[in-house]
Amino acid sequence: MSTNTLHGKIDEGTGKLKQSVGEVTGNEKLANAGAAQQIKGHVEQAWGSVKDAVKDSHDRHKPEMDQHAHNVRESLVNAAQNVKDHVQHAVDPKNKNI
Repeated sequence: MSTNTLHGKIDEGTGKLKQSVGEVTGNEKLANAGAAQQIKGHVEQAWGSVKDAVKDSHDRHKPEMDQHAHNVRESLVNAAQNVKDHVQHAVDPKNKNI
């Protein structure tokens, strides 16, 4: 559980309490502040859920991403090796095509 989710739950609960107290006491300002805090709590919890889902997806796909990165590095190294070999062959004095 992310800190956003935890803070969201706290804001939601605190907001419910403020809204209830405001409604019981006739304090519209407190009731509105409580409703706003509940909305903030819902948004924080939703954001926490998104962050958790992204982290889970990243963790689940990390091995294949690491393998792909390795393959790309190997391809680049091999391509550079081939270029070097071709250049050296082309400028080799033993090569009669020059």
